[in-house]
Amino acid sequence: MTSFGKIWFVGAGPGDPELITVKGQKLLSQAGAVLFAGSLVDRAVTLYAPPGCAIRDSKDMTLEEMTAWLIEQARTNATVVRLQTGDPGLYGALIELARPLTAEGIEWSVVPGVSSAMASMAAAGESMTLPEVTQTVILTRVEGRTPMPDGEDLASLAAHRTTICIFLSITLMHKVETALRGAGWAEDSPMLVVHKASWPGEQKIVRGTLADIKQRCREAGIASQAMIVASPTLGALHWETLARSKLYDPTFTHRFRKASA
Repeated sequence: MTSFGKIWFVGAGPGDPELITVKGQKLLSQAGAVLFAGSLVDRAVTLYAPPGCAIRDSKDMTLEEMTAWLIEQARTNATVVRLQTGDPGLYGALIELARPLTAEGIEWSVVPGVSSAMASMAAAGESMTLPEVTQTVILTRVEGRTPMPDGEDLASLAAHRTTICIFLSITLMHKVETALRGAGWAEDSPMLVVHKASWPGEQKIVRGTLADIKQRCREAGIASQAMIVASPTLGALHWETLARSKLYDPTFTHRFRKASA
């Protein structure tokens, strides 16, 4: 019976090589082979791989070719890494790649990564949630070549008026605007677009409103790899008043602290 090494699906994070997890970096340093998403993952991340490691860019490969490469490398290497952008379980082909590995009896595991949604809000100094404003975050995309399941169109989701992080949709900004307007968002609703969040020397942050964000993105030359955020929390740093978190309120008692006022 043929023995195989283990395949690790590692989230490389949003772009900055230092935002990969310690565990992900450790696995890369031990890897005999790395298959990375070259169209999205900064190649600098592969610098963590040891000398002699087989490194392959997957941007020109089909799913079948990627699977075959991973299986072949697992025949001769104890540790094989599939390096994916952000987190492997979010808009990645994790399950599509893992199914044939499971069928072959090859062991695999996932190392989570920092999503570009979190990196975008961090870059802009914004919070996804605020007390009495919104406690919900929706991660979604606009329908393109990949159809959306029933009930998940952006207009339906936007009706909740929560923080919405919209992936893979910068070229479909007109659809984003139409959906938000259809859900009743005002023209002066704040919007945020971050291009290549955390990528050293390449990150761009654009702020605007529903009325002008598309034009602002065009002026900034943003046409790919961007996160779109619509949220009632945007700009809260400069609000005159803000509801306090009960966790840190001196009038609030919890199991670690008694109320002091």
